[in-house]
Amino acid sequence: MNSPTYAVRDSATMLRRNLKHMARYPSQTLMLIGLPLVFLLLFFYVFGGTMGAGLPGAPAGDRGDYLTFITPGILVMAVTSVSISTAVSVATDMTGGIIDRFRTMAIAKVSVLTGHVLGAMIQTALALATVFGTAFLLGLETAASAMQWLGLIGLLALLSFAMTWFTVALGLASPNPETASNWPMIFIMLPFVGSGFVPVESIPTGLRWFAEYQPFTPIMDAFRSLLAGSPDGSDALWAINWCVVIGLIGYLWSRRLYRTRAAN
Repeated sequence: MNSPTYAVRDSATMLRRNLKHMARYPSQTLMLIGLPLVFLLLFFYVFGGTMGAGLPGAPAGDRGDYLTFITPGILVMAVTSVSISTAVSVATDMTGGIIDRFRTMAIAKVSVLTGHVLGAMIQTALALATVFGTAFLLGLETAASAMQWLGLIGLLALLSFAMTWFTVALGLASPNPETASNWPMIFIMLPFVGSGFVPVESIPTGLRWFAEYQPFTPIMDAFRSLLAGSPDGSDALWAINWCVVIGLIGYLWSRRLYRTRAAN
């Protein structure tokens, strides 16, 4: 076998290792899926009537319109909640001694991180499918065409890939799993300080500037316009650019940290 073939084979082995961890500890996956679901149900049933009345052009107390508005924010939250698990898993590997064991074995170095990334993307797909299923049960309406659904799925996959690599880097940079579980929390909070749950026009001026230009706002706006069947090319372009930047920084940072820490 050549080197790329070994890398693919070893990455598949590491993916099976991560899938076995998921199967043996289902409570972790259930918690990651449960967090965005709790926010979806909370905002729909508790705040939906009041918050829906505040949407521009929405009839008073319309929970359905608010459900359509917040679903993109919940989708981003589902992606970022899985990132906590990824950072903790990587930090556990780096501090638990398993990397020392891998270092003595003839395996492709890239396979350890690739296994984490692929496993996290499978967890993210489960979380997103659950959020979509629940949202449709609650009455989510969409005018998206087949092509727009493909665009939405592609953008979600790109966001998941980018966030996973970035949180892999956070896990590698953390001195212990406890620290690794704290750093990605900021990504769960960012949809609240953006267009995730209220229009940015309703946010106070100083905070509005941050809400308009932080990375998740164009991503959520792109999801929203795709679900509405009227994609905005500008939002989609900014969303893709932010995902590429986040993913590239995460990949290069992860590669540098892994080479340094795995060699020590």
